[in-house]
Amino acid sequence: MSRHLVRPFEETDLPAAAGLLAERHQAHRKRHPLLPADYEDEQLALVEVTAAWETEGASGAVMVEDGEITGYLLAAPKQSPVWGPNIWVEAAGHAVREPEHIRDLYGAAAAKWVDDGRIAHYVLAPDDPALLDAWFRLAFGSQHAHAVRPVPDAPLSPPSDLVVRRALRADIPVLAELDLELPRHQGLSPVFSSGELPTLEEAVADWEESIDDQDYATFVASYNGEVIGSSVGCSLDKSSAHSGLAKPDNAGFLGFAAVLPSARGLGAGRALGEAVLQWSAETGYTSVVTDWRVTNLLSSRAWPRLGFRQTFHRLHRLIGH
Repeated sequence: MSRHLVRPFEETDLPAAAGLLAERHQAHRKRHPLLPADYEDEQLALVEVTAAWETEGASGAVMVEDGEITGYLLAAPKQSPVWGPNIWVEAAGHAVREPEHIRDLYGAAAAKWVDDGRIAHYVLAPDDPALLDAWFRLAFGSQHAHAVRPVPDAPLSPPSDLVVRRALRADIPVLAELDLELPRHQGLSPVFSSGELPTLEEAVADWEESIDDQDYATFVASYNGEVIGSSVGCSLDKSSAHSGLAKPDNAGFLGFAAVLPSARGLGAGRALGEAVLQWSAETGYTSVVTDWRVTNLLSSRAWPRLGFRQTFHRLHRLIGH
């Protein structure tokens, strides 16, 4: 019988944790080969685990079986008040040989987090069904999806009654309105996001300053001569939410898309997403990444239909409620 011990994570555990992370990532890339190959190398995986360990406020646990470390869990708080009194397990913050053991590790580590008043817990977990099942049985739920797809290998055309083109300065008023439309929608049922809503004046001012920024490709869709939606593409390097193991090499990013409520159902969302895919291919990227709230009924259906495959799940648990 194998005997296991769970104890606090120590700095000397970093090499063993890196080995486990490299194993996990190798298995993950069999399902998603567009993810970066670098972190199958234990030395590069060590860089990621060390960064997690050295994050201010980090703590966690390891599992030792017959003298060998077979699992670890590391988490640290984020300073942004958006996340509440939080603790985050990032993509490099956990790996286990046996998925069930993540429950033991969390049980050991979470007591300190809750004692410290950190009751909003977040986890970025790969799409391993057994591992996700173990997290779900710790009362976590799926909150946000990270996904990737290859760029298209042939030109894409919008529906015949839509025109999709690059945005112009004259489009700023409707671009600003669309900037507000996405957070408005996210605040409705069943998402109930509490994200801050900018004013229309702030959105206009932001577009006035950024409309000519060549690092971003902004598209609009029009119907009967009226702009009804927009999307924005850029390098994935511009997104702080996608890094390390979750950041494919040479990837574009579908960073924003919104359609006016009165114009939904015309195919504009798909056409705007395809415009970013086509731009990414023409720019020389090999893949495109996006993300969405899984409770957003529109985006959680639109983007998988566009060929995006979910790679990571952001899980969430609120203690005591």
